[in-house]
Amino acid sequence: MKRRPLPVAAALMATAALLLTACGSGDDKSSANDNIAGADQGAETPKESASPSGAPAQDKSDGVDVSLPKDINLTFDWDKPSDKNEAAAMDDAANFLRAIYRGVDKRTTKDAAVTAYSTGDGLHYAQVQINEWIKGGWTATGTLRHYDATTRSAANGKSVEVAFCADAGKFYGKEIKTQKILKTKPSIEDFDYFKIVMVKFPTGAGLWQASKVFVEIKAEKCQ
Repeated sequence: MKRRPLPVAAALMATAALLLTACGSGDDKSSANDNIAGADQGAETPKESASPSGAPAQDKSDGVDVSLPKDINLTFDWDKPSDKNEAAAMDDAANFLRAIYRGVDKRTTKDAAVTAYSTGDGLHYAQVQINEWIKGGWTATGTLRHYDATTRSAANGKSVEVAFCADAGKFYGKEIKTQKILKTKPSIEDFDYFKIVMVKFPTGAGLWQASKVFVEIKAEKCQ
């Protein structure tokens, strides 16, 4: 058994398919279909203030603790884009994912990291994912790798789409009561393709929040 980005991922599959079709043509001509989904959505104020912690500096780029236990290893094997906004959005997309697994570890959807790095549908996505782990009595362990990332900005400069692959082949659920690691055999189910729409927080210095999350599960392109 391995916890996957469900059930929200399944509910968003149709939307994700439409988004992928709009993005994958390779045609340089722009059209209405080239707009980033959710690009006009504004950011909301985090519901909890960020508090100082003993997390390493690289884990607190916005003053928010996104540190994880040593056995939960999220790796991001991607190159930062040259565009300043896109680089910042990519960094905070990674922090959004860290926030989710921090919530899993802390057994709460109300951790400051979750409310700082997500808003709207992105916040709902994070809450559903965390609650699924909590309901099952699981935490996570192992290495979850993210790679092949791309970014693109909306014309208004207020949102950035961050797309990437995720490989959960070495990432497992772990029963909290028994500490049993729920390993699975490698398969296509280990691979997912994400598109996260990051929106610029209006009053935060460089803070970006996940406002939309689209997931293509069993993504062959990521193998």
